[in-house]
Amino acid sequence: MTPSTENTPYQLRKSGHRLFFENDETLSPWHDIPLFADSEKETMNMIVEIPRATNTKMEVSKDEQHNPIEQDVSKGEPRMIADVAPFKGSPCNYGALPHGDDDPLDVCEIGDGVAYCEEVKRVKPLGAFAVLDEGETDWKVDVEASLPGYLDSLKTWYRVYEVPDGKLENDIALEGKVEDKRFAFDLIKRCRAEWEKSRKGYPG
Repeated sequence: MTPSTENTPYQLRKSGHRLFFENDETLSPWHDIPLFADSEKETMNMIVEIPRATNTKMEVSKDEQHNPIEQDVSKGEPRMIADVAPFKGSPCNYGALPHGDDDPLDVCEIGDGVAYCEEVKRVKPLGAFAVLDEGETDWKVDVEASLPGYLDSLKTWYRVYEVPDGKLENDIALEGKVEDKRFAFDLIKRCRAEWEKSRKGYPG
């Protein structure tokens, strides 16, 4: 994904270790923030969970009301992202697009800037690749054109980043192929269509 200089204005509220979105009322970043910032320009809203070069593994809570962002926990312990050379912590601004089907769609924003956790950024999808994480296909929306060689390093990172936690290496699906912008956009639309089906009968 590529960043825009424009941010979508939402107020942020901290409650304990949870971060909530507000705009006159408490919002769900997954369900209430629009997917499209500008549909004609195919510009979308990205919710930043893990800023580049940070180690705390934050994520949108799927099970709690209003889906706040909170630190991921595994076996009762808060999860951290290990440093995997050549990167410190997360290799990119990592987050999610609203309106994913059973899980918000993962996003890797490529660039030199460092976002902040819970920032809502305007981005454009430029490509996608899939990580097989413990048998589940996990699509990442990304870009290679402006940073040659970076994507290979990023895919390597996704293969090995959980090894320090005692897990096996992940596989990159489709022999590491990076799908193009149109594929990424169609993937996002399919996920949104599934989200719309799942939301039928819910208020709002």
